Amino acid sequence: MKQNFIFLDEMLPGIRWDAKYATWDNFTGKPVDGYEVNRIVGTKELGAALRKAQKLARKQGYGLLLWDGYRPQRAVDCFLHWASLPENNLTKNRYYPNIKRNEMVTKGYVASQSSHSRGGAVDLTIFYIGTGTLVPMGGDFDFMDERSHHAASGLTEEESRNRDVLRHIMESSGFEAYCNEWWHYVLADEPYPNTYFNFCIA
Repeated sequence: MKQNFIFLDEMLPGIRWDAKYATWDNFTGKPVDGYEVNRIVGTKELGAALRKAQKLARKQGYGLLLWDGYRPQRAVDCFLHWASLPENNLTKNRYYPNIKRNEMVTKGYVASQSSHSRGGAVDLTIFYIGTGTLVPMGGDFDFMDERSHHAASGLTEEESRNRDVLRHIMESSGFEAYCNEWWHYVLADEPYPNTYFNFCIA
C-alpha cells in the first residue's frame, strides 16, 4: 500500500462495502486487473471526508455502502481494453443496454484517466440502518445510461429525493458530484490531483 492510502473499513467502523471490481459482478463479467481482495482503498483525506458523510447519514437514519474507491491505473486500462473488444452480450442488458461498448468512453462512463486512480473518488449509495436494505435510487451501480444522470427523467419522486439526499450528504462533506453518475463523488480538495497510481489492492 502506498503511503497515505488505507483500507477505508479500518478508518470507518460500521461502513459497508462490496468491491464490485474484485468480483464477477461487474460490467466486464469477471474480476478486474489490480483488484486482488474485496476491500475498498482510498487516501486518508478521503476517509476523513467519508467519516463526515457517515455521521451526517446516520443522523438521518442511513448508512453508507461503498462500491469503489481507489482504482489502479491497470484496472482503468483493463476497462479500456474490454470496451474495445467485440460485443458478446454477456453483460450488455444489465449495464449498457442502449449504447455500444465503445461508446462508454465517449459518453463519459469510462475515463482513460480516472479520478479513482488519484485516490480521491468514491462510488457509493446509502441504506436504511433499521433494515439494512438499499435506498431506491432508480438505477443500479454502473448502469451506463441517461437514467443514471443526476437530472434523469422518469424517476419516481422517492427515487429523485433519495438521490438528492445522498448528494446533500456528500456535498456537505467536501465532495463534488459527477453529473452522469449519481453514485460517483470526488473530493473537492484532493491530496493528489495530478497523480494516477497503479499499485494493486492486495
